[in-house]
Amino acid sequence: MTITKDQQGSTLTIKLDGRLDTTTAPQLEGELKSSLDGITELIFDLSSLAYISSAGLRVLLSAQKVMNKQGSMVVRGANEDLMEIFDVTGFVDILNIES
Repeated sequence: MTITKDQQGSTLTIKLDGRLDTTTAPQLEGELKSSLDGITELIFDLSSLAYISSAGLRVLLSAQKVMNKQGSMVVRGANEDLMEIFDVTGFVDILNIES
């Protein structure tokens, strides 16, 4: 998985490319831990993400909890397969998902 970060002031956009699973989730978790200080808006661009596992969902949930305290988080560009996973797991009710 490739993680691309773009920070504009207090807004951080993270673009994920590939698969977010048990192998790559710790990489994203590490990036988030070192990147969220002072961030009030976090945007996940999932337009190039092919797959997300429960480990990946856990990282998104963890990021959402942090951002609930310091700002907002948006998930963008999720494809049909990802939306189905978000729907089945109930994450559509937890995350702010934009098409």
